[in-house]
Amino acid sequence: MSIRTLVKRLVPRRLFRIIEPIGHGIEATLISWRYGRPAGHMRVIAITGTNGKTTTAYMIHRMLREAGYDVALMTTVAYGVNDDIKPQIAHMTTVSAPQLNKRLAEFRNAGATWLVLEVTSHALAQHRINGVPIEVAVLTNITHEHLDYHGTFARYLAAKRRLFELAARHPHGHGIINADDPNADAFVAAAPSHTSYGLEKGALRAYDIDAAADKSNYTARIGDETYHITCHIPGQFNIANSLAAIAVGRHIGLSRTQIEQGIAALDHVEGRMSTVDAGQAFAVVIDFAHTPDSFERLLSDLRASTDGKLIALFGSAGRRDEAKRSAQGEIAGKYCDELVLTEEDDRDIDGQLILDQIASGAEQSGKLRDRDMFIVPDRTEAIRVALSRASSPDDCVVLLGKGHEKTIERADGVYPWDEASEVRAAIKAQLARRT
Repeated sequence: MSIRTLVKRLVPRRLFRIIEPIGHGIEATLISWRYGRPAGHMRVIAITGTNGKTTTAYMIHRMLREAGYDVALMTTVAYGVNDDIKPQIAHMTTVSAPQLNKRLAEFRNAGATWLVLEVTSHALAQHRINGVPIEVAVLTNITHEHLDYHGTFARYLAAKRRLFELAARHPHGHGIINADDPNADAFVAAAPSHTSYGLEKGALRAYDIDAAADKSNYTARIGDETYHITCHIPGQFNIANSLAAIAVGRHIGLSRTQIEQGIAALDHVEGRMSTVDAGQAFAVVIDFAHTPDSFERLLSDLRASTDGKLIALFGSAGRRDEAKRSAQGEIAGKYCDELVLTEEDDRDIDGQLILDQIASGAEQSGKLRDRDMFIVPDRTEAIRVALSRASSPDDCVVLLGKGHEKTIERADGVYPWDEASEVRAAIKAQLARRT
């Protein structure tokens, strides 16, 4: 048993919530010094938000690489330097302070001069990035999530805002803030030097948007500056993410050509609006979306671009925010013709309870069990069921919640998992039965 686990068991919960960040902060500071303050050798761009962090980080990383810089990347999906990017296996965006600083030291030794870092509210609340000098802080958005840990939305907001307070202490600190977010003013107040962006508000805006199923073209303007952008990651929400990347590039001094070419160079992010083509007649999309806001954004886009049935497969993780489950079901029920509800890292929580909570929301949108809503606890079997519900070339099956993840957590352990491989195997079997 670890010291942290022992302390957590012995100390009352309310007191533990007070002392936990102090312990993490001290640990992070000491370990940073032990590794020679590795982040101090790089210029750090940190991205936070409920949704869009990973895609935005990848866009910024690719933009800097195309501009000729040596760039480290650390996200939910992967980590590494330049094109030597390794998959992130653990279900954790910002790793523990020892692991974080070990990797930062490796990045420094590999010659990285920039670091693009995803930062979670947990890491900020627990001071796990102490010793990392934040030069540019980026906010994608902030919506309902992680209230199981933070307790209230106000605490969640305060944790996210801390990234901008850290940037404000940097001699060249700057904030990049989504002006369309209802809470944008709180972040503006924390970042005296900032750039705002958005589809509807902000200094940097997108105009003349031409959105297709596989990419978006648009014109970005700020003042008298104009950028002609092609973003190969589809979806309205990814236009907003690319605006954040443009704002970063502009602030750090990249040229218009470097920004335009950098955004266009990224053609995919694993588990983010990833398509699977294994010979089936219909479309299949895999995405990591697992919050009500990400459901709303992604499913509304897919609904608009799908002429046939839209079929969604998803669950909701155990030991995570319970309040979002019925909202997930209600939103999915609103946009989708059919739902297949299944496991998603149930851990030691009763999977049927989770599925019933999701189903209650879907029923609010008019879905009925065994008519247009199917409960299939085993995810492998659920994938087969979801694919079997599609037949027309105009149909689309979207699988949500797992995305890039390489494991699935059940009550009896952690098992290997690859969503795309499971889909390909199911399609292959489906096609074989028809021949």
